[in-house]
Amino acid sequence: MARSGTVGFPADRRRSIVLALLLLLAGVAWAVMLAREMPMEDDGRMLTMGFGFPLFVVTWALMMAAMMLPSMSPMLDAFVRIQQRHRELGNRVIPPMAFTAGYLVLWGLSGVVAFFPARWLEDYAMERDWPASHLARAGGGLILAAGVYQLSPAKRFCLSRCRTPMSFIATSWRDGAGGALRMGLVHGGLCLGCCWLLAAILIPLGIMSVAAMVAVTALVFAEKVLPASLRVTEVSAAALIAYGLLVLAVPGALPNLT
Repeated sequence: MARSGTVGFPADRRRSIVLALLLLLAGVAWAVMLAREMPMEDDGRMLTMGFGFPLFVVTWALMMAAMMLPSMSPMLDAFVRIQQRHRELGNRVIPPMAFTAGYLVLWGLSGVVAFFPARWLEDYAMERDWPASHLARAGGGLILAAGVYQLSPAKRFCLSRCRTPMSFIATSWRDGAGGALRMGLVHGGLCLGCCWLLAAILIPLGIMSVAAMVAVTALVFAEKVLPASLRVTEVSAAALIAYGLLVLAVPGALPNLT
């Protein structure tokens, strides 16, 4: 006889537990970000907040876990639903955390990629004794690019895949723990393709800026979960483009870098 679930937990309750654990993980990441005093080097580095490479990557990984995991919940729910069917057929079931781990690994690695251009720009600016307004304008250019990217075909493609969890699971399914990890990496890649510039603008807005983190988290969640996704993306694109142009004209509009 096929098993209907783990001992003591019917299918619907099991799904609720998995999603609650996901949100708990995001909540822990938020709590650590809000409560921890991050040591910073007093060397004038504003893009990396004076963090060395290891601390920057750890901080970035915590930020991405806090910001991206809530919007991942529909995809994880679809994964758990498919796993329930496997369980009912008596097939091997893979813990959903393997899928989540792949997703988090990819977003964590994006911090490695983000650190080096930010540090290079800081070094370049310090060597040439740039005024803060130059660095702010570079940040404004990045915010402008993020707004333009919101309207790009690449953004639309990645967002459409993120908004159709069952379709993604059906076309990307791989068996075993390694397969679940690979699926998490692929989904993380699509999410990164959708949101990489939204994450990148946290550097000029301030890595430790709670207001910026909350705003980007709300935007990512709205784009992936709410029915009016296209309108949200269009409105956010207009707002980012307008703000980026404002910073280019008036660098003081980006206070973190001025």
